[in-house]
Amino acid sequence: MKLWGGRFSKELTSETERFTESIEIDSRMISHDIWGSEAHAIMLARQEIISQEDLRQILKWLEKAKEEYRKGKFVLKPELEDVHMNVETYLIEGAGKEYGGKLHTARSRNDQVLVDARLYIREQILKSEELLCALSEEFIKIARRYPDAVMPGYTHTQHAQPITLGFWATGYVSMFLRDLRRLKNAYEIVNTNPLGACALAGTSFPTDRELTTWLLGFDSTHEHALDVISSRDFIAETLCALAILASNLSKLAEEIVYWSTYEFGMIELDDAYALGSSIMPQKKNPCIAELVRGRTGHIYGALIGLLTTLKGLPMGYNRDLQEDKPPLWYAFDIIQSELSILTEMLPTTTFRIDRMEKLAGANFSTATELANFLVLHRGLSFRECHEIVGWVVGELARRGLSFGDLDETCGLLKERGVEISVEELRQVIDPKYAVQINKSLGGTSPKEVIRMTELLLSKLRDHEFSVKSRGDAIQEARERTDRIVQHVLNGGDVEEIIARLKGER
Repeated sequence: MKLWGGRFSKELTSETERFTESIEIDSRMISHDIWGSEAHAIMLARQEIISQEDLRQILKWLEKAKEEYRKGKFVLKPELEDVHMNVETYLIEGAGKEYGGKLHTARSRNDQVLVDARLYIREQILKSEELLCALSEEFIKIARRYPDAVMPGYTHTQHAQPITLGFWATGYVSMFLRDLRRLKNAYEIVNTNPLGACALAGTSFPTDRELTTWLLGFDSTHEHALDVISSRDFIAETLCALAILASNLSKLAEEIVYWSTYEFGMIELDDAYALGSSIMPQKKNPCIAELVRGRTGHIYGALIGLLTTLKGLPMGYNRDLQEDKPPLWYAFDIIQSELSILTEMLPTTTFRIDRMEKLAGANFSTATELANFLVLHRGLSFRECHEIVGWVVGELARRGLSFGDLDETCGLLKERGVEISVEELRQVIDPKYAVQINKSLGGTSPKEVIRMTELLLSKLRDHEFSVKSRGDAIQEARERTDRIVQHVLNGGDVEEIIARLKGER
């Protein structure tokens, strides 16, 4: 008989059980379900909804379940549908229905699953943030090592202006800091307590929802019971942050792919992070980057799939909502594996500085600086200078020449009424000179790169501290609950230990 089966006269068919169970997805939340149950039981006893002896028996068997889980012996049974029924059944079988049957007082699986999910999701957000911080640290190292190493900057995948490798690296740190902020915002939305909303309307029992908020380390209590049960926007918010992060990682992956080609030749991947061909012995393929790029669609699909599931659902719980967690679990797995492997791969990657410098001075990449020079030193408007330099570039290109053909370039400029010496031109078209003088705020000059590197590192350190602080708060809440559990199991009074712990704050 199911724990909810009093109204029913028939058992479920095996097909129905297989179709409706959520064991595989719920297996990640066993410890969270036990923690949430302990907090709920402590609250019930403190509010005198159950007795101290009821609490001791409930906590005794929840602790046994926890120990079984730690040893890998707590196996979820599909016929019990989900993690909640498995834990409660274990409790009832151990303590008896007269004790174990009281745990579910003033609680529904509707709010219980939200507790478990939020406890798990906040941990996974922190893990994702930690991994992204580690990847950002690797980009900081590149920026510090190469603040003045020139390379081509691109727009439309065509040569645009010279930049530095350090400038490129700090660009990713700047971008990842926004990803970290989005993940932190998602964390704040996730970290609210749904426990006590019950099925959708609250309860007539005199519960204390602020107590369970404190025991479980939530930042606040999600008050409106109907909204609690209906809401899955916290999962959508998290998935959205992961999808944007995936897009940014795909940008990096794309650059790794084409930078490592023979034609670009700007980087070489370490052999430990590249794969070969079954037929072409010479191949060295950037498969990690390609998979990062390719898996982005899975995370986009997870977000769109969830939003489609949520579209048009009425208020209250609907079984459609069982489908909320699989896409998020999958997205976390993908993102965390990508962040880990990229953080390993990046320090082993060889940046071919000579090749970058050669490309930086090719294909008229300093045309903008030549136009700017004419504005500053010949008194012409920018539009005039743009037209003149564009005409010179066109003429040189048609003749198979470049800016490096100094005499021809000077001659063409003279035809347009611009006098410039070979030495002046040589300096203006030097990509190293171009990056040195682009010293506007946020520009590519080495001085600005160094300044931004330290500023971005400071912001990164602040975020790392935030991650640690939030992780410490979760650990403190776990330890707080554990102290109460042990105090009660040793014969102590629940009110006494709660008062003591609150006094220590």
